Amino acid sequence: MKEKRIHRLFVLSVGLKGFYALVEIASGIGLLVVTHAAIITFLNRFSTDEMMQDRHDWVASHVLEFAQSFSLETQHFYGLYLVTHGVVKLAVVIGLLREKLWAYPACFVVFTAFIAYQLYRYNYTHDIGLVLLSILDAFVIALAWHEYRLLRRHLPTH
Repeated sequence: MKEKRIHRLFVLSVGLKGFYALVEIASGIGLLVVTHAAIITFLNRFSTDEMMQDRHDWVASHVLEFAQSFSLETQHFYGLYLVTHGVVKLAVVIGLLREKLWAYPACFVVFTAFIAYQLYRYNYTHDIGLVLLSILDAFVIALAWHEYRLLRRHLPTH
């Protein structure tokens, strides 16, 4: 019974990673297809409307500051980053859910690299979301390690 619960938790957490990968891919594609001018116009309109209601609106002032520094190069970088990050993550997730042996070592390498990068970025942004993603990645790695050991134990020996 314990193994079934661990397996369900593994499938759920990997499924969440897959859902997040799809969101990343969609967001990246959005950044690549929506014009830079449209993004800037939207951000300016949002922040201006909010600032008219409250001159000291923290979110609106930061959105306005972001819009002023958001370059076309930055837009393309994040678009490509999100698409490639999401595609790599989705490939690993699909492999894990299909119990492909290659996916487990790939998971260990890819998600460890994600953790390292997320914690590196945290040093600059102090975004708690990066820490939470890193915790989820570490949790998935631990569950994947458990599943990998079980799969390998049931493989025929030569």
